Amino acid sequence: MRSETMSGQLLPKRIALPVFASDALSSVAYAPDEVLLTLALAGGVAVTRSLWIGVAVVVVLATVVLSYRQTVHAYPSGGGDYEVVSTNLGPTWGLVVASALLVDYVLTVAVSISSGAHYVTTAVPQLAGQEVPIAVLLVLLLSVLNLRGLRDAGSAFAAPTYLYMGSIGLLIAVGLVKMAAGDLPDAPTAAYEVVADPSHADGLVGLGGAFLLMRAFSSGCAALTGVEAISNGVPNFRRPKSKNAATTLALLGGIAAAMMLSILFLARRTGVLMVEDPQTQLLLNGAPVGADVTIDPVIGQLAVAVFGRGTPLFLLVTVVTGLILVLAANTAFNGFPTLASVLSRDSFLPRQLYKRGDRLSYSNGIGVLTVGAVLLIVVFDAQVTRLIQLYIVGVFVSFTLSQLGMIRHWNRQLRRPQTGRERRSVLRSRAVNMFGFAMTGTVLVIVLITKFTRGAWITLLLMGILFLIQRGIRHHYDFVREQLRVRDYSAGRALPSRVHALVLVSNLARPAMRAVATARASSPSSLELVSVVTDDEEERRVLREWEESGLPVPLTLLSSPYRDIEHVLVSYIRHQRRRSPGEMIVVYIPQFLVSHWWENIMHNQTAIRVRQALLAIPGVVITTVPWKLGEDAAVEGRQLVNDPFKRDARGTGENR
Repeated sequence: MRSETMSGQLLPKRIALPVFASDALSSVAYAPDEVLLTLALAGGVAVTRSLWIGVAVVVVLATVVLSYRQTVHAYPSGGGDYEVVSTNLGPTWGLVVASALLVDYVLTVAVSISSGAHYVTTAVPQLAGQEVPIAVLLVLLLSVLNLRGLRDAGSAFAAPTYLYMGSIGLLIAVGLVKMAAGDLPDAPTAAYEVVADPSHADGLVGLGGAFLLMRAFSSGCAALTGVEAISNGVPNFRRPKSKNAATTLALLGGIAAAMMLSILFLARRTGVLMVEDPQTQLLLNGAPVGADVTIDPVIGQLAVAVFGRGTPLFLLVTVVTGLILVLAANTAFNGFPTLASVLSRDSFLPRQLYKRGDRLSYSNGIGVLTVGAVLLIVVFDAQVTRLIQLYIVGVFVSFTLSQLGMIRHWNRQLRRPQTGRERRSVLRSRAVNMFGFAMTGTVLVIVLITKFTRGAWITLLLMGILFLIQRGIRHHYDFVREQLRVRDYSAGRALPSRVHALVLVSNLARPAMRAVATARASSPSSLELVSVVTDDEEERRVLREWEESGLPVPLTLLSSPYRDIEHVLVSYIRHQRRRSPGEMIVVYIPQFLVSHWWENIMHNQTAIRVRQALLAIPGVVITTVPWKLGEDAAVEGRQLVNDPFKRDARGTGENR
């Protein structure tokens, strides 16, 4: 795709919503599971508090959405939290946010895809136990689709995302109607009794109960992941970019909040239970359940209660929910490469991540994200409960620092001359961000307290490693930039007083003769042939060939009794440099090329090794002179390479 067609890749709101909101909307599929799973540790009575946990999560969600609506207007360039924090708190804190977001994007793919793989095995029980290969395959599929370009990927994902929203909406509507009519069936797990964990035998009372509530709340806050992706993706929206991004944020927040609360409400009314180990945590008629009892995800249980197991609508909800969990990772496939490109522009990541690929997508960034997500899925065996403990730490680090950065931004605005109306608007905006800072900061502390020993330390460790890597990359680029800077252009225009050329030869076959001809054509001040010999026989052979050739070029023979060609050549050329430091040394290396790649295994690669060794000598110019089998006729004009007029023996013309 031509660069000029980039404007055609920009997204209207109807496609931007499924592209950027699929992560947050899909969180509804597993955030309730984690809330109920955590509360079940304190017994069945504690599970009844799940709805209030959902209300608290929705309050935080609304605050974050309002805050980011201000961010997309104030910083529409696409840097998102990284730009906000770097501008207002300094580059070091900006790099902390960038590290947190990069780790969180990789975890988004791993968690979403793993959860989707579990829904696939729920719909198709025959695939149980194959979650890891299914998840890896899905990651690779998403990667290929995103390599096709943003617009193509968005169009492909729009229909399934809207189908997911419609099917969940239908599930909620039918469930509420049946509840109002008094014929809403119980969930499959409603008949079980939950056995409290010994550490929480007193339920939710005391310090242990408060800690468990905080854990459930922090797990439910997984529903907020993906909200920040829109602030990173503002440049991908159609004009007016900021307005369209803010509208998409509002739609995302409203839909996600409604779905979260509705699902938790229906789960409470149908008696849905979620436990990690059914055989030890569930009782049926006072006895432990059998080993064959499995627990479906919350939405799967609600679909059974509302529509009945095996019905078309049950299959629709289950399959589409699994599909949206896969597509949720697409938010990260848009956010990670874009943020990596911005960091690459600022010299914190390799330059290869800055440029777009041939389909106008950041293909290198997509490749890095794919590898990272696959590694996490394999290492953690695609287990959502283990992966989600690593989750949301990074995103709440970025949330909190971004809110603080926006407070600094509004404080700076207040120091400028303003009308009364403008000042009131800025004060309102600052109040929103101050409240958001208090909320997200509190959640971050809760997440760190409740999840640190359960895996969050791994996320913090990864963030720290990535932070140091980025600092190291920036230091390297700063050093290179300083070394490459030209301080005196007149020195670069001056020609060397003398040029001494060396042609490295092991014999005087055709490749060597072409290198000699190339060197002589450049008219150096002096020219010599250099050959490394390992025994007397080889020395006599080279001397005989040189005498027979009649070349008016002196020959220097270097002895290498230990057969270390590279070391001998480097020592000789270093000696030449020390003897005449003002003289330019140009080394011509003939390189023998074969016609097919597999033929390389039958020839040594001495020329490549020698060139690599000579690169360590400062002030030496290396010229590689390639010679390919069978090309002499074409080079000398007797036969054109790929001649369109060449005919075979069956043609009417003669061969040329």
